[in-house]
Amino acid sequence: MSSNEASGPPQLHARKKPAKREGNTDRRIRRTRERLGAALIALIEEKAIHEVTIREVLNRGKVGRSTFYLHFQDKDDLLLSQMEDGLQMWSNILSTKQEKSRRVAPVAEFFAHVASARKLYRSLVLSGRIQAFFDLAQGYFARGIARRLKEIGRPSPSQRESDARSHALAGNLLSLLKWWLDRGAKEPAKDMDDLFHRMVWKGVQ
Repeated sequence: MSSNEASGPPQLHARKKPAKREGNTDRRIRRTRERLGAALIALIEEKAIHEVTIREVLNRGKVGRSTFYLHFQDKDDLLLSQMEDGLQMWSNILSTKQEKSRRVAPVAEFFAHVASARKLYRSLVLSGRIQAFFDLAQGYFARGIARRLKEIGRPSPSQRESDARSHALAGNLLSLLKWWLDRGAKEPAKDMDDLFHRMVWKGVQ
C-alpha cells in the first residue's frame, strides 16, 4: 500500500504539464501517454484502484519503467493526467466544434460517456476519489461554460460575475449528473441536456 493510500485518497490538483515538443518526438510521447492511460483505465475497470500496480500498467501498456517515470510521478499522477485530458476535451468540445446552438455544455454527450464508463465511475466512488474528480471537473466546465456564454453573446458585465455564474452552472451540471447516475441513468441523456439548458436559460438573463 502506498503512503497516499494509507492516509486516504489523494487530492486531485492540477498537475504540471510537460513542455510541448514538436514533430515525431511529440507524436511518440503522445502515443506512449495514451497507451499508459488506456492500460490504467482498463485495469481500474477490472479491480479496485489500490490493487492496481505500476508493473501491471507497464505490462498492459507495453512501456518500460524508465519511460513511465519520464512522464509521470506515480499511478495517481497518471490517473490525474487521464482525467484532465478528458475534462479538457469535454468542457471545450462545443467551442472546438464551433457548434451553432445555445448549449453551454455537451450534457447529452458527456452524460452518455460517463454512463458508458460505469465501472470506472464506481471505482472512483469506492476509492474515495469521486468528490475530488467532481471538484476538478467543476473548474474545467466553469471555464468552458464561460467561454460558451461569450460565444453565444451573453457575457457578464464583470469578470467576477462571469466567474461566479459559470462556476455555479458547472456545479449544477455535475450535481445533475450525480443525481442521474445515482438513480440508474433511467432517463435518456438527451433529456438531461434539455433539462439542464432549460434551467440555464431561465436563470441567465
